[in-house]
Amino acid sequence: MKELKHVIESQQFDRPLLSKLFSLAEKMRDNSKNYQLPGKILATLFYEPSTRTRLSFESAMLQLNGRVISTENAKEFSSFSKGESLEDSIKVVSGYADVIAIRHFEIGAAKRAASVSTIPIINAGDGAGQHPTQALLDLYTIQRHFSEVDGLTVAMVGDLKYGRTVRSLCYLLGRFFNVKVLFVAPPICEMANDIKSFLDKQQTPWKEVEFDVAIEEADCIYMTRVQRERFLHMDNYEKAANKYVINSTSLPKMKENAIVMHPLPRGPEISPEVDEDPRMIYFEQAKNGVWIRMALMMLLLSDID
Repeated sequence: MKELKHVIESQQFDRPLLSKLFSLAEKMRDNSKNYQLPGKILATLFYEPSTRTRLSFESAMLQLNGRVISTENAKEFSSFSKGESLEDSIKVVSGYADVIAIRHFEIGAAKRAASVSTIPIINAGDGAGQHPTQALLDLYTIQRHFSEVDGLTVAMVGDLKYGRTVRSLCYLLGRFFNVKVLFVAPPICEMANDIKSFLDKQQTPWKEVEFDVAIEEADCIYMTRVQRERFLHMDNYEKAANKYVINSTSLPKMKENAIVMHPLPRGPEISPEVDEDPRMIYFEQAKNGVWIRMALMMLLLSDID
């Protein structure tokens, strides 16, 4: 089992560590008062706007009886606007807190932060790179629903080129046996070759399919938003947006025990008219983020076995 000093990328998590993390999250669900970090301070340092991820981290630390210091938009309202380097900011904030959750607009920013930090760094999303805590809560949600991840077919739909959540989840799915991955994306947003090569190396079969094929074959349909903010040219965004939608006409095509997930916020890719279908579990998925982030901070900041 790998020792956990920082949480930077999904590749850090082997199956024994995943099992330990998920087991701890389950124990916390049963009785979180047995797991406390009194006096510990979380700094949430977000250079990109966020609601769900930042509040999820802060809720997690507060439920651990810790404290929180926060900046919601450090890109505009911090010393970054005065020219301070990321490395210098991390060195300073390391003196104020016990753990830092950082979201940044540049790929690799969390790794840079970890290289100079004296306290644990948690990557809360670095540009179009990775979002490991989202992938962990996604996998945890899948495992809770199906009991086993081995043997499942997972469809990833939408913005696969810039979607850091689907990239991170692919690295975790590659740890399991007989998992099949289906990619559904416009040509301009198709999954990058580095992820395809990784899955090949792990002997995890993948294929690019049409949306109707994916929703019929998949056990888990992972929808994503086409991210306007990642496109330099709006004509390219218009070509990619709103191509795939889960709505009432989709429901009869899906497996009876399938699930639909989404990292949120959603756009028109999932119609609110389907929210009451029990296969739509994206709000449960978001709630699971608190338990996973509680468990991660407990592993980083305590001597728990």
